[in-house]
Order: sequence, then structure tokens, then C-alpha cells
Amino acid sequence: MLNGIHHVAIICSDYEKSKDFYTRILGFKIIAENYRADRDSFKLDLALADGTQIELFSFPDAPKRPSFPEAQGLRHLAFNVENVEAVSQYLTNLGVDVESIRVDEYTGKQFTFFSDPDGLPLELYQQS
Repeated sequence: MLNGIHHVAIICSDYEKSKDFYTRILGFKIIAENYRADRDSFKLDLALADGTQIELFSFPDAPKRPSFPEAQGLRHLAFNVENVEAVSQYLTNLGVDVESIRVDEYTGKQFTFFSDPDGLPLELYQQS
């Protein structure tokens, strides 16, 4: 029935800054980029190697997230990584503020959090 997640949609406040973050820093590849003049909105389709996609939108005057991180709705987006420490260090070297690495008390796997340019909470989670 459900085979997986196709994409996650994110609305950003600064399109160029978020585009740079998701492509240059996180390594997503651009599938398609469209400007929708009738909405004064960009839509950028991005993909990871496994096919996971992010739709990055810009809308003029989009409201800010109501609270961080415990607003109702999507709490955070987690990425599978082979080595949490290595990816955390990579992000830190690029100027991204990354929290201390923790261990999931139920799975024993390492994880940590960081944020995108709009403060959207993102997680690195040990794959195996």
C-alpha cells in the first residue's frame, strides 16, 4: 500500500539562502526549478541519491513557524547517515550550528539536531 515517503515540502523565507543550504551544504541534487509568476513563488525539486525528495517553496509573506520545536504538525525531518560524527563535523566546518551527539535510549543509535536557515529542525540519525 504505502511504499515510502516521496517528498517533504518546505516553505522558506529566503529562497536563495535555502537553495544554497539544501544543495551545497546538504548535497541535494536539483531535479527541477520553476518560478511561478502568478504566485511570485519558486518551487525547487531536490533529491538525495536514494530518491528521497524535498520540494522547496518560497511564498511572499509566508507566516513564521509558531514555536520551536513543539508546534503541532511536523516536528522535524531526520536524515539517515552512516556516520553521525563525520556528518556533524562536516556541517560544523561549514558554519552550521550542530547540537551535541546523543544516543537514542531505545535503539542505541547516535543522533543529533541542526537547523535549516529558517530554523526548521533537522536530524542526523545513525543508519546502522
